[in-house]
Amino acid sequence: MTLIKSISGIRGTIGGIAGNGLTPIDIVKFTAAYGFWVISKTNNRKIVLGRDARISGDMVNNLVTGTLQGLGIEVVNLGLSTTPTVEIAVPMEQAGGGIILTASHNPKQWNALKLLNQDGEFISDAEGREILELAEKADFNFAEVDKLGKVTFNDTYLQKHIDVILDLPLVDVEAIKAANFRIVIDCVNSTGGIFVPALLKALGVETVYELYCEPNGQFPHNPEPLPENLTEIAKVVQNKNADLGIVVDPDVDRLCFVCEDGSMFGEEYTLVAVADYILRNTPGNSVSNLSSTRALRDVTEKAGGIYNAAAVGEVNVVNKMKETNAIIGGEGNGGIIYPELHYGRDALVGIALFLTHLANFGKQISLLRKSYPEYYISKNKITLTPEMDIDALLLKVQEKYKHQPTSTIDGLKIEFEKEWVHLRRSNTEPIIRIYSEAESETVAEGLAAKIISDIKEFLKLS
Repeated sequence: MTLIKSISGIRGTIGGIAGNGLTPIDIVKFTAAYGFWVISKTNNRKIVLGRDARISGDMVNNLVTGTLQGLGIEVVNLGLSTTPTVEIAVPMEQAGGGIILTASHNPKQWNALKLLNQDGEFISDAEGREILELAEKADFNFAEVDKLGKVTFNDTYLQKHIDVILDLPLVDVEAIKAANFRIVIDCVNSTGGIFVPALLKALGVETVYELYCEPNGQFPHNPEPLPENLTEIAKVVQNKNADLGIVVDPDVDRLCFVCEDGSMFGEEYTLVAVADYILRNTPGNSVSNLSSTRALRDVTEKAGGIYNAAAVGEVNVVNKMKETNAIIGGEGNGGIIYPELHYGRDALVGIALFLTHLANFGKQISLLRKSYPEYYISKNKITLTPEMDIDALLLKVQEKYKHQPTSTIDGLKIEFEKEWVHLRRSNTEPIIRIYSEAESETVAEGLAAKIISDIKEFLKLS
């Protein structure tokens, strides 16, 4: 069993021994710490709660709700919802924070508590550490019976989320409607099965073929939207002669597309395409993390903007976007952050912007994909012994390539013209992740192999 305590929340597999899995005891302890932190920081006793459709969701929801009530906190329960919907609801409700019960793309045995601040954004690194310290101390003062928190069930935020998307100036409902798209969707039997069809209907899309849209938590395949998990929707897109396929993860903050010929548009290029559309219509800057494709930098600079890279992690991307006044950003995992709406990855706004872009493009989605610079990312890792000094190892690699442009804000990134390699230590395992990108698969794989060879040589000498 696994329990991961990170800055953005608590993630683990359901069951097992307390402290080793996401057990009821762990759920209550960390919920209490977060609730106590919200009260102490904001003096606000209201928290928004929503969840994806995982099998364990009802159980976790009951424990979280009861614990918050026990602290005298009012719970606004959105029920089956999405991560971006809860993010939008927190400031609308003038709440002190929010919790999303979801383990994102992890398999069904996982669940998690994702924690938001009063702006509906993920808590910072420092705030996360404060909450973890509170959880370990477990020094909580619970409310007396007459001061227990109340629970309000609110199912209006599906429509509110759609309404704010439709109100965006760059979402063109008439253009989407006129395109008469035929779309296949795969929502992995989670809450996307509720939200995505509703959004497409509001956008005027009349022909939608639904795959796995029953929110019962029985994921029909690995829910991470990677090509190897999307073979079925690729076939359906072709068989139905559809214009494209749309895939979201269980909490609807990651987004990818399938082309009309069944090929993958590529998660990395979700952000590239949406950014291209935004930057063509609104001059400005962009941000993605260090491990995302260079294609975003290319389209940003072509549009006259400035691209910046952030450390891996949504909160880091958001901080860099605020620092550089970026108008679009996100991550190469299909995460779109459009601050005109809110500072959070949002597959729903990504769908609306992408379909507007495709409708205006007026050609097949595969041709839109070919209009962008072609890069290939190779993803590798090296497993090390737990006692090994990974930081010292990265310093040796940096010294060897000291004549190349480098970044050390998150591990080590080395640039070679239009190629790069990014080495970063895992937060949960004794491994170094090695991502490399080039204009061909052969060159990217070769670059990764060269760096791996360097590391092995340094290990022999140490």
